[in-house]
Amino acid sequence: MESTGMNTLDEPIRVTIMRDLSSIGLKLKYVLLPRSRVDKAAGLRQWDLWGPLFICLALSIILSAQARSDQAGYVFALVYVLVWVGSGFVTINAQLLKGKISFFQSVCVLGYCVFPLVIAAFGCLFLPQGWQIVKVIFVVIGFTWATGASVGFMSECVDEDRRALGVYPVWLFYVAIAWIILLT
Repeated sequence: MESTGMNTLDEPIRVTIMRDLSSIGLKLKYVLLPRSRVDKAAGLRQWDLWGPLFICLALSIILSAQARSDQAGYVFALVYVLVWVGSGFVTINAQLLKGKISFFQSVCVLGYCVFPLVIAAFGCLFLPQGWQIVKVIFVVIGFTWATGASVGFMSECVDEDRRALGVYPVWLFYVAIAWIILLT
């Protein structure tokens, strides 16, 4: 990051927002193109929670829009809580396995890696009622993409002899989100 000699508290709001949006865009690029990065963890090590918050809200809104009107609030709350609590549990598991990652880095990575599932849910929003097989295909692609992007990062943080124990909860976390997308 380039030093301007100005304290970030004194910078204009527009500059702050553009810097944060640029950071979010770069991290989404790491998730969408996981093979293109030289150092898998370079951009994602500088954590933020704005991107995961927006991604979680987008998924919650999309799925609550697909739900029956009397269950929309419940679906929104379920997805929101599942994403944050689930990523917290996966993070605590990685730390208990002596992973070399901070709590917020892990939550950031897991939150950004939900984005392919958001794309799948958004695609399912426009499908007609009888197209369940297409919905399954969208969700499987989103799940595979999300899991692959996050496992590449999380497996580097845990020692090799404990890697399977560190990666399994990540897989389970994305299975739960994908299952909710399929059920709505």
